[in-house]
Amino acid sequence: RRDRLDFIAMNKPQQPDDMMTPIADVQARRDERDIAIDQVGIRGLRYPLQFVDRDGVAVGTVATCNVYVALPADQKGTHMSRLVALLEEHASAQSPALSVANFRTLLDDLVTRLDAPGGRVELAFPFFVRKTAPVSGIASLLDYEVKLTGELHEGRYTQTLDVVAPVTSLCPCSKEISDYGAHNQRSAIRIVARPRAPVFVAELLRVAEEEASAELYGILKRADEKYVTERAYNNPRFVEDLVRGIAARLDADDRIGAFAVEAENFESIHNHSAFARISRGL
Repeated sequence: RRDRLDFIAMNKPQQPDDMMTPIADVQARRDERDIAIDQVGIRGLRYPLQFVDRDGVAVGTVATCNVYVALPADQKGTHMSRLVALLEEHASAQSPALSVANFRTLLDDLVTRLDAPGGRVELAFPFFVRKTAPVSGIASLLDYEVKLTGELHEGRYTQTLDVVAPVTSLCPCSKEISDYGAHNQRSAIRIVARPRAPVFVAELLRVAEEEASAELYGILKRADEKYVTERAYNNPRFVEDLVRGIAARLDADDRIGAFAVEAENFESIHNHSAFARISRGL
């Protein structure tokens, strides 16, 4: 037994000397070029998170994350691992679900953790809404694109909420000049809002859908298809109509300090798209 113990002791891996001494923090060293960096960080990281909107229910999604900090002129590098650790902690079950209203807490945590003069976080993710078909009442999910962007610079915080809604548009000119029928197409409406007060994702999506010729659904039965087709025919919209109608509603909302709205019609009788954009303050 003693011989066996001696053999184990002799063959036990030895700790290298560099594990017994502190590891150098190269990023924290001084940089002599005296050039500050506006944004440095990570881009394109996919991470699961919980997001809560108007209904108050936290829903899981997967976000594509860009996280940056401003780097002072005298600091050689930032600590990239801390940026991922930030997302890990905010995605944990112990943290509140992210929302438009509490998004700033992520930025405050970021600049504190990195001791940075400023920071920026961009989270892009699919947002699903369970919609009910207009006649049959069948429920199904429809996906939308959402992007939250927050920036904190010298104590000043700005935030934008970016949504993309797929809709149907029907051409007023085609309806006017044709003996029967009218050409229609699927369109994409994008709203970018800089709110003064919290605005829900679902609210902006509804504005886009209500100003379209018709909205989309995941599942439609024949009676639903008839309803949607006739609704679009009775609500023709040029691409210009789409952006003007939405801009008028956003301009009248005191919670929104600045906005941009874009509409793109993926034309069904042309090999190009029709596009329009209105911007106020962005």
